[in-house]
Amino acid sequence: MTEMTDVAAAADFIDRTLRNEGAWYRADEVGNRLGGALASYGSSIGAVRGTVRDAIRKFKDMGHDATVMLASALWGQPKPGSRPVFERRLAAVVLLQTNVRLLRHSDLTRLEGFLRSAQAPDLAEPLVSDVLVPLLAGLGGRERQRASAVLSRWREDPDPQLQTAAGQLEKELTP
Repeated sequence: MTEMTDVAAAADFIDRTLRNEGAWYRADEVGNRLGGALASYGSSIGAVRGTVRDAIRKFKDMGHDATVMLASALWGQPKPGSRPVFERRLAAVVLLQTNVRLLRHSDLTRLEGFLRSAQAPDLAEPLVSDVLVPLLAGLGGRERQRASAVLSRWREDPDPQLQTAAGQLEKELTP
């Protein structure tokens, strides 16, 4: 199998499993809490975490490129013209949390896009605290300088989500 085939199969496995784990009452609760910004399957957080864990076991040897491609596939819409799904995006966050050691400073652009489109604190907060903080803490030298330039840009960005993330990251990473 090629890496792209693995990513597509893993995204399909995660999507199918999350749909099967969903409950209408949880989907309604998520929809109400988020004001309809995202669709919901109604899967529990435990089901999302377990599904990602199972996908990592099933699709072994996913390196950096496959991991970020899978996160991007999960973050997007399941079908053209549909709304993004909260549980798919949460699965992307869990995947990145689990594989943060694979991430590079060059992934900040992708993570910036995720923050801009998060549409829910339940997604943005763990993305910052559990993905960006450890990613940036692990950078040194030139990579750290490049990441600092990105954070400076975020601080000046009109998007309040990026401004908040930059402030939190600076606070967490300042000795």
